[in-house]
Order: sequence, then structure tokens, then C-alpha cells
Amino acid sequence: MSGADVTGQGPAIPEGQPIRMGLIGLGAMGRHHARVIREVEGMELVAVADANGDKHGVARELKVLPDVQSLIGAGIDAAMVAVPTYLHEQVGLALAAAGVHAMIEKPIAATVEEGERVAAAFADASLVGCVGFVERCNPALLEMRRRIEAGELGEVYQITTSRQGPFPARIADVGVVKDLATHDVDLTSWIAQSPYATVSAQVTHRSGREHEDMVVAAGRLANGIIVNHVVNWLSPLKVRETVATGEKGSFIANTLSGDLTFVANGDVRSDWDRVTVFRGVSEGDSIRYAIAKREPLRVEQENFRDRLWGRESEAVSMSEGVHALRVVEAMLESANSGTTVAL
Repeated sequence: MSGADVTGQGPAIPEGQPIRMGLIGLGAMGRHHARVIREVEGMELVAVADANGDKHGVARELKVLPDVQSLIGAGIDAAMVAVPTYLHEQVGLALAAAGVHAMIEKPIAATVEEGERVAAAFADASLVGCVGFVERCNPALLEMRRRIEAGELGEVYQITTSRQGPFPARIADVGVVKDLATHDVDLTSWIAQSPYATVSAQVTHRSGREHEDMVVAAGRLANGIIVNHVVNWLSPLKVRETVATGEKGSFIANTLSGDLTFVANGDVRSDWDRVTVFRGVSEGDSIRYAIAKREPLRVEQENFRDRLWGRESEAVSMSEGVHALRVVEAMLESANSGTTVAL
């Protein structure tokens, strides 16, 4: 799985040239993006827009513009899109038509078809288009991927994720699958460097809302790794855990704390015949790594900046964003039909 689409030759913006950034959507995520864009070297926040105003007070000296056309009119080079999911296509297509590079908060759009149209518009215009999957920038997952790529797990057998916690009041237009499971699908494909091949899922509705509150999904990646995801927003216990298990042991990433632990397959032999008949593993040494912990959202914006400047970058491409959306839509299809869905 590559980092971002390569759109044309050379940088989209000359390296080192300040990037005039616009931000549309000043809600739960937009307020954090406003702060981080102001902090990232090489980025300058020059315009913000939100039809509902600036309820978090992040605009400061900037006028709060009403819509995407006003944002484009401010003369921006690139935009961060943090509006509700159902508006992603409308805003994305407007930016592409105006020649403005963009990073769109996940999911890329409300449906696969909308996402494909957005991705195609940016590709056709030779623009940099990225998707904001901030979990890829979590220090524990970055370290896990690096160590797996270096062969420290040997062959990887399985990746499991657990993302559970209380209901987030910010959510208005999607269920737990498109809001949260998209993170787990994307990070799993990225860690394994393989797309999904099949998926099956079960969902339940417990809060009285139109959309699902819980999902349990299982699948297989194209490279043979089996995967499992437990996602809900009705748990009083907040859990964010990714476990990769392979022939040499397991990596356990706690993405709340940014900690990564390795539990090795033990090499202590047993004299007990009934145990040694089973050619499994035993618990070996456990190591919690000391790793640098930078704010994931800042890393995400730096990745976008680097992509714009033509540097090597781990920014998430729009094609990868569409794949994640295709997988979660397959989860919903599986839950409705009771079948396993091939991708």
C-alpha cells in the first residue's frame, strides 16, 4: 500500500514555499486542525469557513467565511476539509474544480461512488488529494509497522483491533462502521501492506438511532493475513488496541497512550509430553518500547505538507480512502445479508 497518489512530476508547490491553507469546518475536528496548521512549519492558515459560524473560537483574526466558494476566493493553495461526511463530495469536487489541493477528513465521502468521483476529480486535475486517517500517525502504530517491515514478527498471521468507548456527541450523519471502523480498516491494510480480500460482519442498533452502534467484523487480506475488528461507541470502557501476531510473537499497540509492547514466543522447552505434542507457542519475554510520542494530528499535517512539497510522504491517498470505504460498505452489506462479501 503506497503513501499517496503521485500526481504529475515534481512538487505541487515549490519546496520551502509557504502553503496558503484554507480550513472548512470548524467543529470537533476542525478546531484542532486550525491549531495544528498554525503550528506546522511551512503552512499558513489564511482562511476559514463554516456555515454555522465559529462556535469554538478558533478563527482569531480571520473572518469566518460561509462556504467553500468563499474559501476558494481567498486565494488558497490547499484546503483541509473537516465538514460532516455527507458534504465531503460537494466540497471536494468544488476544490478540485478550482485547482485547490486538499486533505479530506476520513471517510473520503459518504459512499464509495461519491469517493470515487472525488478521487477521480483530483487525479484528473493533477492535484494532490489526501485523506485524514490520523491513526496512521499514532506513534505506537508507526513503530509497529516499522518493526514488522523489518521482519521482527517474521510472517504475520493475524491483526486484531478493538475500538470501544462512550458515544461521541459530535456524530450526526453516520454509524459506528463509517465513523470508526474506517480507522481500523485503513490502519490494518497499511500495517499489513495489503488490501482486503473478504469481510463478514454483524451489527446491532441499541441507542434508538438510525445508524448502527456496534460492529464485529472478520476478514482476510489479499496476502492471507486474517483480521478481526471489534468496534462500538456504547462501552463505558475506552479501549484503543491493535494486536499483530506472527511467528515470532505479538505486537500490542495501545493507541490511547501511544505505547507499543512486544511479547515474544517463548523458547523454553517442556518435558510434559501432553504439552509438547501441541506445536504451539509459549509466553516469552515482554518488552515495552520507549518511543518518541509526537502529536498524531501534527504528523498528519506534516505528511500533507511534505506531499505538497514533493517530498517522500506517508500521506494517505484518495485511492486508499476509497478502498477503506469499500471495505466498510462491505461490512454493512454482510451484516444485512448474512453472507461473506468478496472485495
